[in-house]
Amino acid sequence: MAAHGAEWDRLDELLRRRRRLSGAETDELVVLYQRTSTQLSQIQSSSPDPVLVNRLTTLVARARATVVGTRKATWRDAAHFFTAGFPAALYRTRRWWVPVAVLFTLAVAGIGWWIAANPAVQSSLAAPEALREMTRPGGQYETYYSSSPAAAFSAQVWTNNAQVAGMSLAFGALLGIPVLWVLFQNALNVATGVGLMASADRLDVFLGLILPHGLLELTAVFVAAGVGLRLGWTVLDPGPRRRLTALAEEGRAAIGMALGLAVVLLISGLIEGFVTPSGLPTWARIAIGVAAEAAFLAYVFVLGKRAAEAGETGDMAEADRPAEVPVAA
Repeated sequence: MAAHGAEWDRLDELLRRRRRLSGAETDELVVLYQRTSTQLSQIQSSSPDPVLVNRLTTLVARARATVVGTRKATWRDAAHFFTAGFPAALYRTRRWWVPVAVLFTLAVAGIGWWIAANPAVQSSLAAPEALREMTRPGGQYETYYSSSPAAAFSAQVWTNNAQVAGMSLAFGALLGIPVLWVLFQNALNVATGVGLMASADRLDVFLGLILPHGLLELTAVFVAAGVGLRLGWTVLDPGPRRRLTALAEEGRAAIGMALGLAVVLLISGLIEGFVTPSGLPTWARIAIGVAAEAAFLAYVFVLGKRAAEAGETGDMAEADRPAEVPVAA
């Protein structure tokens, strides 16, 4: 601090200048930025005083923004994200969300069968009159999807599903435990509908209503839950990276996943609002849902695999990431 404090003060002074710097001052700013970056690295490796590290980290970040400049996002960035970054992130996290999908499906099937096979369980859910009202032809399960105008209903569904996905991603930082609770609540809701409609011998009607949009919608929820669980595991096991660095990388990727999943859920919301309650034959509505799901899986396992093999991770471009300084082993 005694040897270099004057240089740091001079760098801070140059960064605060309101007027345009002269050529000599610009050269001086670049040199001081390089020196201060090296000194920050040395301090972090040998004597990481938190107050001094915080001061120099802020100073270096300000200087870097001035020297390197900031890059504005363009439509090309958005196109690259949806054609490479997002599908690569989906593919990289497949080992997390595919098992989630399998376990969720098994849980729904098991709980649904338990509800359908046990009248006592059905009675504990609601009064017999209420159950008949829900499951009868033209009952609540059928009229739910046409209870509001299609556009408003799609917006409502999209908002609700985006919140569920966002909660799953955000809760991942809490070791992923709340993610399991969100999944269980969703599995219980779906299984209740399956069990009650199966007990009324109307399971085919229920599946005809839920499959057109549910395939893509639930897949997006599975992805969000899988990414949340992966983020929680990163807290426990960051691998060769520092824990904060690992969390920053996975967190940035998770934010990108949230944006991509919002688009996926928008598509499923449109299907739920316009296709599910439509007058199309059941086979046609299900075919639309299967086609949307097949397109998503091809997007992941064809386009995503190709992007991941090319080095895409779903994180921001290397040039846009915060600079990492060496630290003591």
